[in-house]
Amino acid sequence: MATAKKQTKRASVDKDKTTIFVIVAIAALLVTGSLVVSKNLLSQGNYLSKVAGKKEVALKQLENNKQAASTLEQSYKDFANQDPNLIGGTVAGKGERDGDNAKLILDALPSKYDFPALTASIEKMLTGYSIEEIEGVDDALSQQSAVPAGSVEMPFSMDIITNYEGLRTLLEKLDRSIRPFQITKIDLSGTNAALQSKIEAKTYYQPEKGLQITNESVI
Repeated sequence: MATAKKQTKRASVDKDKTTIFVIVAIAALLVTGSLVVSKNLLSQGNYLSKVAGKKEVALKQLENNKQAASTLEQSYKDFANQDPNLIGGTVAGKGERDGDNAKLILDALPSKYDFPALTASIEKMLTGYSIEEIEGVDDALSQQSAVPAGSVEMPFSMDIITNYEGLRTLLEKLDRSIRPFQITKIDLSGTNAALQSKIEAKTYYQPEKGLQITNESVI
């Protein structure tokens, strides 16, 4: 009888121990799971906070850019429509010094390498002259493949037949041109009535800059 009571008591104790172990194990799992979930929630919260901060910065920058763009647009219109223009011509005129300021600047410093356009401009200056040759390099494709920074030289040469007065007039035209021309060498031969003139010079163009949009990762 006493032995049966001891066995029953031991079984009850073992059962209680098992129950306590199960409860402790479940509690440990719950605590561990809660810690993992809490860590993930904190990480997500920090990430969302960073994203919100970046979005706020980007929004402020967009608002500033919008205001700056509006101001820039108005300034451009005021500058382009200034009459008389920067070199004393009229906006609506058709002469060499006429046109709006935006057109004048684009003509003075083109945004790309365009030798045919340069040749046409020089031929216009040489109206009335005997032109033997205009030389340069028509390599627009190679120029576009590697866009340099700053203004880029465009060397060229021209052979004409004129007289001393005609040569002086041509040099004055080049000097007064809205497009910058720099004379590097002049070779003369012949007589005043038929003066063979080989002029080596260079002008410039300014590669245009595009709008660069970048992506930023939030970590």
